Amino acid sequence: MPPNRLTDEELETLSTRLPEWTSDGTTLSREFRFADFAAAFGFMSEVAEIAESLDHHPDWSNSWNRVAVSLTTHSAGGLTLLDLALAEAMDELAGRVPGGPTPDA
Repeated sequence: MPPNRLTDEELETLSTRLPEWTSDGTTLSREFRFADFAAAFGFMSEVAEIAESLDHHPDWSNSWNRVAVSLTTHSAGGLTLLDLALAEAMDELAGRVPGGPTPDA
């Protein structure tokens, strides 16, 4: 059974809870920028471990120092608490990764 989608009330709190992320109501998106490729790839490697532990995986791409991320729960057809948990973990991790994120992230 898929996790429950976020309620309208929960969706309304996204901009406060995750100010660096944008949402269209079904997807959360953010671009992280790091000092260089090694920092960006290191971030992705650490996020991969978190994603595995949550059994919830991002749609993402990497171009040199940038990591573009989209989160949604496909089985639920929208955003769930899993997406919030992964977004919050990514934000916390980005602040600890050497070389990132840069101020224009």
